[in-house]
Amino acid sequence: MTGQKPEGDRKHPVDETLPPLKMFTSGLQHVAAMYAGVVAPPMIVGPACGLSATETAFLMGASLFTAGIATLLQTLGFWKVGARLPFVNGVSFAGVTPMVAIGKAQSPGHALPIIFGAVIVAGVLGFFVAPYFSKLVRFFPPVVTGTVITLIGVSLLPVAFNWSQGGNPQAPDYGALTNIGMAALTFLIVLVLRRVLRGFLQQIAILLGLVAGTLIAIPVGITHFAALGKASLIGFPTPFHFGAPQFDIAAIVSMCIVMLVCMTESTADMLALGKIVGRPADERTIEGGLRADTLGTALSPLFNGFANSAFAQNIGLVAMTKVRSRYVVATGGLILIVLGLCPVAASVISLVPLPVLGGAGIVLFGSVAASGIQTLASAAMEKGDNALIVAAAVGIGLIPIAAPDFYHALPKDLLVVLDSGISTGCLVAIALNLAFNHFGSRDADTAPDTGAPGDPEVAPPPRLATEGGAGEPTAAPAH
Repeated sequence: MTGQKPEGDRKHPVDETLPPLKMFTSGLQHVAAMYAGVVAPPMIVGPACGLSATETAFLMGASLFTAGIATLLQTLGFWKVGARLPFVNGVSFAGVTPMVAIGKAQSPGHALPIIFGAVIVAGVLGFFVAPYFSKLVRFFPPVVTGTVITLIGVSLLPVAFNWSQGGNPQAPDYGALTNIGMAALTFLIVLVLRRVLRGFLQQIAILLGLVAGTLIAIPVGITHFAALGKASLIGFPTPFHFGAPQFDIAAIVSMCIVMLVCMTESTADMLALGKIVGRPADERTIEGGLRADTLGTALSPLFNGFANSAFAQNIGLVAMTKVRSRYVVATGGLILIVLGLCPVAASVISLVPLPVLGGAGIVLFGSVAASGIQTLASAAMEKGDNALIVAAAVGIGLIPIAAPDFYHALPKDLLVVLDSGISTGCLVAIALNLAFNHFGSRDADTAPDTGAPGDPEVAPPPRLATEGGAGEPTAAPAH
């Protein structure tokens, strides 16, 4: 009598399509919330591999393009690929430190092909183990994932400090008061915006801070427009632009560890997102989501992209806006692809002076570490040997940061793994968790509560709020 469809005939909100204008604006919100996080990893990896500003801008465009492809795989899907949830994918911060280590260990012309080869292998292996991974999630409880996420943030902070000084230690103005002053001003602007803004504007406070800092830097004289002048309006990320992939065993091992970390985080995010949208993520959904993650990762190097995983701040955006349609996020994926096909868009980001980026990066990368600490808060640190696991894993993971030459006398092939605090810390955390909480458990009653993501009684761990760009731990879960 009311003209409404019977309950059984209604589409689930996840599968609804919205009016075109609302679809576009809502999709654009998702892009704005993740944009800074998508372009930050190539901005770190590019210079570490000896790329010029123009080549780094190309790498940023490729990351936008591949993030769009990965997001479409997740939201629309095909066959058994895709979670078919409003799930945003993009370049994972977990791979940055290992890729920088590879860049330092190789000559400039060989670093990126070796990175791309390792990412392809890690993605392919991840695709095939996806159906079995849900059975292994109990070996990646918050005590492990929290340690790894914390190490990701701490490992990236030295990059922000270097940017804040100017980025080039050989430059005469490196560490000058002008550079550090601009970094400090941007840092304060981001904090103030985070404090006073609300809703969506608060989500993109780092992006707004970068814009404000760049505008202030123009009269100061540290904003350079050379890369923008050379960029074309339309361009395609040429397949294997930096050379055919090369396959190095040490690099492959390092990126496979990264892939496991990404899969663990994505699993936690899917569990959280499923609850938020009212469609709980079952084993089949998780399997499809992990296949999309890993397939997107395997395809990314073809277009000069890196490993992909979920962006947690977009989960927070879904919770905040109550817009649950996966087609909205798919629209955001299409926008990312268009931006990736427009080199000028990527070059605009390259206008941001490094000191400005450094000031925002302290908040951006620090929030990653804070998100890891938030995850550790759910790891029952007071029980069993969990505190010992974290202490040992963080201690080993900090060696490459606190003592960069610690492993200098060891074989070069080992340095790709050992010089990555994330890889070594993750391996130590997994090994000690197995030894103390699984094989070493005294009995079922006294075994410590590790808060495994697979346990329905325990909320999934919080995820990086940057694996994109909002720059803080999200309220989602809540990856």
